[in-house]
Amino acid sequence: MGHIPVMLDHVVEHLAPKAGEVFLDGTFGGGGYSRRILESAKCHVIGVDRDPDAETRSAPLKSDYPDRFSFAGGRFGELDEVARACGHEQLDGVVVDLGVSSFQLDEADRGFSFMRDGPLDMRMSQSGPSAADLVNSAPEAVLANIIFQLGEERDSRRIARRIVETRKAEAFTTTLQLAEAIEKAVGGRRGKKTHPATKSFQALRMFVNEELVELANALEAAERALKPGGRLVVVTFHSLEDRMVKAFMAERSGKTEGGSRFMPVVQSEGPAATFEKIRRVTAPDVAEIEANARARSSRLRSAVRTEAPVWDADTDLSVDLPSLSEVCR
Repeated sequence: MGHIPVMLDHVVEHLAPKAGEVFLDGTFGGGGYSRRILESAKCHVIGVDRDPDAETRSAPLKSDYPDRFSFAGGRFGELDEVARACGHEQLDGVVVDLGVSSFQLDEADRGFSFMRDGPLDMRMSQSGPSAADLVNSAPEAVLANIIFQLGEERDSRRIARRIVETRKAEAFTTTLQLAEAIEKAVGGRRGKKTHPATKSFQALRMFVNEELVELANALEAAERALKPGGRLVVVTFHSLEDRMVKAFMAERSGKTEGGSRFMPVVQSEGPAATFEKIRRVTAPDVAEIEANARARSSRLRSAVRTEAPVWDADTDLSVDLPSLSEVCR
C-alpha cells in the first residue's frame, strides 16, 4: 500500500501557506504533505528525508513544481542547516511527521516490521549500526532499559533476558527470529489484540534511529530557522514524543504546565517566549482512523514563532539511555 499522510487537512490548516512563503517538510516520506502545501498556495517547499529512497519518490514533485520544490537528503534535526544549504536563511513553516512511512514498514528488506520476515535492519538512513547489531551486542540491562523506556513494555526484563539467552546459541539476523523470541518470553499471544513484539520493535527502531534525539534537535532547529510568524507543526505517534513536543512548546511559550522528566518548571524571570501555542492538541477523527488505522495514535501540536531571540541554552529533552554508538562499538 502507498503511504497515507496523517491529518493532512489539519497540517495544512495549521501551516496556512501563502504565496511567496517557504516551507520545510522535515519528513518527506512519499511527499503527501509537500504536495498539498504546494497545491494550497504559490509557495516553495523543501522536502527533507534521511532515507535515500525518498529522493527517488520526490521525482514527480520535482517534475510538477520545478521552480517551487526542492529535495534535500538529511536529518530533520539539522533542518536549519539544510534550509541554509538550499538558500533559505529563514522559513515560514516547518512540519515534521514522526511516524515511520508505509514505504519502510511494507518493505520486508528494511526490517521495520515483524509482519514480514526480513533482515533485522530498521535503519532509516540505511547506514550505521542496525537493529541486529543492537540486539546481538547490547548488555541485557541496556536492552531491558531501551525496551522499557522507549516501548513502555512492562515485560522488558523478561524479553531482554530471552534475547540474550537466544543469541548465545545463534545471532539474530531476521525480524521473524526476534519476534518469535519475544513471543516466547512473554508466553505467547494469549488473546492479545496486538502482537507481543509490537512495543519492543518500536523501542528498538526508535533507539537505532535516535528518534528522540532527532526530535529534540529538530525543535531547537525550528526555533532558529523560523521567522517571526513562522508556523511549527509536529505530528507524533508515541506518548514520549508527544510529551516532549508538549513540554517544549509549553516552555518556549512561557506556559509550562508543571515539570516533567524532560523539562524543569520555567521560572517567570526566564527568557522571552519564542513561540505562541496555537491551540490544544489535535487528534484524528473517527473517519480518518477507519480509513487509515496507522493514524489512530497520532497527535498534532502547533505553535507560531514570536520575535523573541533564540534561547541561548539548549533544553535537555533526552531520556536516560546511552547513545547508539556507545552500545554498538
